[in-house]
Amino acid sequence: MKNFLKWGAIIVGCLAVVIIAALLIIPMFVDLQKYKPVIENKVVEATGRPFSVGDDLKLSLFPWAGISLSDLQLGNTAGFAEKEFVKVKSFEIRVKLLPLISKEIQIQRFVMDGPQIVLVKNKNGRVNWEQSQQQKGAASKKPVPADSPAGMAGLPISALTVGNFSIKNGSVLWIDHTTNTRKEVKDISLILKDVSLDRPVQLKLSAQLDKMPLSLDGTVGPVGSGFEKGVIPLDLSLKALKQLTLRLKGNLENPATTPGVDLDITVDKFSPRELAAALGQTFPVDTTDPKALSSVDLKAHIKADANRMVVSSGVMNLDQSRLNFSATAVQFSRPNLKFDLNLDQINLDRYMPPKSDAPSAETAPSAAKGKKKKTDYTPLRRLILDGLIKIGQLTISKANIQDINLRIKAKNGIFNLDPMKLNMYQGNANGKALLNVAGDIPKSSLNLKINNVQAEPLLKDVLEKEILQGSTNADINLSMRGDEPERIKKTLNGKGYLKFNDGAILGIDLAAMVRNVGSAFGLAEKGGAPPKTDFTELNIPYTIKKGAVNTPQSSLKSPFIRVIATGTADLVKETLDFRVEPKAIASIKGQPVLVSGTFTSPKFRPDLSAAAKQEIEKQIFESKEGKKLLEKEELKPFEKTAKDALKGILGN
Repeated sequence: MKNFLKWGAIIVGCLAVVIIAALLIIPMFVDLQKYKPVIENKVVEATGRPFSVGDDLKLSLFPWAGISLSDLQLGNTAGFAEKEFVKVKSFEIRVKLLPLISKEIQIQRFVMDGPQIVLVKNKNGRVNWEQSQQQKGAASKKPVPADSPAGMAGLPISALTVGNFSIKNGSVLWIDHTTNTRKEVKDISLILKDVSLDRPVQLKLSAQLDKMPLSLDGTVGPVGSGFEKGVIPLDLSLKALKQLTLRLKGNLENPATTPGVDLDITVDKFSPRELAAALGQTFPVDTTDPKALSSVDLKAHIKADANRMVVSSGVMNLDQSRLNFSATAVQFSRPNLKFDLNLDQINLDRYMPPKSDAPSAETAPSAAKGKKKKTDYTPLRRLILDGLIKIGQLTISKANIQDINLRIKAKNGIFNLDPMKLNMYQGNANGKALLNVAGDIPKSSLNLKINNVQAEPLLKDVLEKEILQGSTNADINLSMRGDEPERIKKTLNGKGYLKFNDGAILGIDLAAMVRNVGSAFGLAEKGGAPPKTDFTELNIPYTIKKGAVNTPQSSLKSPFIRVIATGTADLVKETLDFRVEPKAIASIKGQPVLVSGTFTSPKFRPDLSAAAKQEIEKQIFESKEGKKLLEKEELKPFEKTAKDALKGILGN
């Protein structure tokens, strides 16, 4: 028995020596150059792209099974001027053989040097990383092996360890022939430490973009053996261009079946303006306030997969504004979005483009405009919205608005804003609006009620002029079609009223105006108070038809004067045609006033024909001679008839 064991041990030892010797000697006699064309042809068949390998091929089998290659080149398909898609200067991998028997992968060395990837969009908009239709068809016909990931319950290995894993001197070049842009990320380096299935993997990535540093540090894993339905923890920090720091902490879920993420995202405070400068670009947004968009930071929790994304606990600080938000998006092919936005305050005027003396597209001569491209509203028709917007304090066009509460719903191209509520200048406004882009020509409507808004501070903020005082109440109902100002004005219809109580018209004295138009405007005598017209009520009912605003009987009531105004303001032609008529008051007898001209240059003049008629009546009925004549007994029965006849002749 002892001899048997002894000889058995000798035989096993000899076999081991023979096997080891064979593993050491075989690579010396294997002509890898002979298999090089075979390797290249197999890759070409699998990818549909040209492929080549350099002559420096090496193979080792003991103590590590290893192979090293050089000068790998994978080309582009037809239709691209650039020949190369992927290029690798050298590649080496060494794997321990014996552990493979028990499904353990022990990699001693994985080193890739000089990988270069060239991403291209050609002039037709086609990109070089997508498979051609021929490749996709061939791939779909291939049977799925039983041991492929789609048929496995987990990873086909029981353990994984990697000693040295590094990628160095890499680069990614982006070429867009549609916009003639070219960007390159250089000096890409990736190092992985403690690579294992049961421990977090230390990751360190660095690169250069436009000579500015990019880095990604952190941990991934442990991956575990249940890779398909498992949860992989992530804790990563991305730093870019010495300006931007992005942190991701959470989990990657079910990466091989239904990939998803459950992450906390944090973007540290940075300046978008300084970020653009670091990229060597002019800041793309020109704002009235040059300090606007100088500070941004963000926090949010995101849970998402291929069918759904939920954003919760979102907080974004933009300059001096703070936004709390949440959102849910589903059906990405037809976006269905629910959101809740709560903004504490913002001054939108800071973010508007600065005023320019150059003519806008609307004011430019029609000959220079050319035909406007038709707007495609298809994306808006697909959109489904249900959102709530709250703003504590808003400044827009210099107007200060508080406590905005807006609900927006949209489906099939119909957007409803209902309710719309806000407070402003000691009063409030509420209403609803509708935008319909279901057809080629947009339709919109607005219904708004204004209650007790103080006119003077509002107009002073918006127009920087003191025009009107009083408490404002209004009912505004408008409808219109089109998406261009000119078409909107031509199709504008509606009705409603504006009413001002216990106020004054500043800069004009209507009592003086009806006496003498020529001296009614401008300042009073030197040292006197500016002219104004006090009123208890100014009521302006109106109707609008095809852009023409008509007021049938606007009225001003004052202790000193009663005025009735009728006429039309044409929004399309921007012209005025009004008649202002004072009503009789014991202390004031005035003459009617005609208002004409344009919005920018209104003209006021007395109604001379009416004034002449009044003067004739005065001379006939109020002169001493006229009174004596009418006092005669024989003419008494004919006094009323004579007066009525005379007024008929004069047109009163």
